[in-house]
Amino acid sequence: VQLQASGGGLVQAGGSLRLSCAAPGRTFGSSVMGWFRQAPGKERECVAAINRSGSSTYYADSVKGRFTISRDNAKNTVYLQMNSLKPEDTAVYYCAARGPYGTAATRSDTDYDYWGQGTQVTVSS
Repeated sequence: VQLQASGGGLVQAGGSLRLSCAAPGRTFGSSVMGWFRQAPGKERECVAAINRSGSSTYYADSVKGRFTISRDNAKNTVYLQMNSLKPEDTAVYYCAARGPYGTAATRSDTDYDYWGQGTQVTVSS
């Protein structure tokens, strides 16, 4: 399963970016989707996840109120809108999909079976 993440870049603190992740249609509609990030020297963490219908979401405490995850099942795409960005948001961001038996929007990376290639987000102070 090929996931294609895009939308990263360099932005000043306080700015916004929107990440997108496209997935194969056969897989996307039945998959819980998540966004993870990994900064240099740090463990990978889940910043947001969304269930199949979009009715349930998870956010890390560090991004609550600033980031919004959403999905468009007609376009087989999941988004991460990132506002009020901080330098500590700098990381490589990955989108991931759970397998067909996963129904909950979980934060554990071991629950996700398919991963995109990552997109760099750099926030300057």
